[in-house]
Amino acid sequence: MLEADNLECVRGERRLFAGIGFTLAAGELLYLQGKNGSGKTSLLRMLIGLLPPESGTIRWRGAAIKSDDYRADLCYLGHLNAIKEELTPLENLLAGARLADARLSEVEALAALEQVGLAGREDLACKYLSQGQKRRVALARLVNEKRPLWILDEPFVALDSAAVDWLAGIISAHLQRGGLAVMTTHQRVDIAAGALRELRLG
Repeated sequence: MLEADNLECVRGERRLFAGIGFTLAAGELLYLQGKNGSGKTSLLRMLIGLLPPESGTIRWRGAAIKSDDYRADLCYLGHLNAIKEELTPLENLLAGARLADARLSEVEALAALEQVGLAGREDLACKYLSQGQKRRVALARLVNEKRPLWILDEPFVALDSAAVDWLAGIISAHLQRGGLAVMTTHQRVDIAAGALRELRLG
């Protein structure tokens, strides 16, 4: 269970939000909504432990998130692709798994890239791919992702309708396995969840 209580965010002299709280249980999805500049990405950064709240607490399974156990349970996908342009999709996927201390074979990585529509481009440097293809490289890691908590910042950006449907299916399957997800998105997507919660900032 992920719990946030009375969170406050101040950037510079501006308070972006205060009094924010929610509880998210297994199988549940939290849609984080709000206008640009309302603090959505700042709240996500708090949830992954990169930005301390001005006040308030965040707990994972009843304990503060400043622990190795929390990081081991967390998968974060930012609005930037976080891929190395000079590496191939296959190299990026395998390197990302090693950094996350996750087991991923080359066969599994190739199957994931095929699933996201990059068959035939596995060995092409990412700098030669389109923006949509680069986004698919980043998303391919979710195919074999087993960590229970996913935090996703605008995951549907630069995707065509078929890829949006595919990703919605991947997230739905994660939730149906008992996973949890927090997500920002400007487009409404049909995702099967045990419960769908919404939190609007601003």
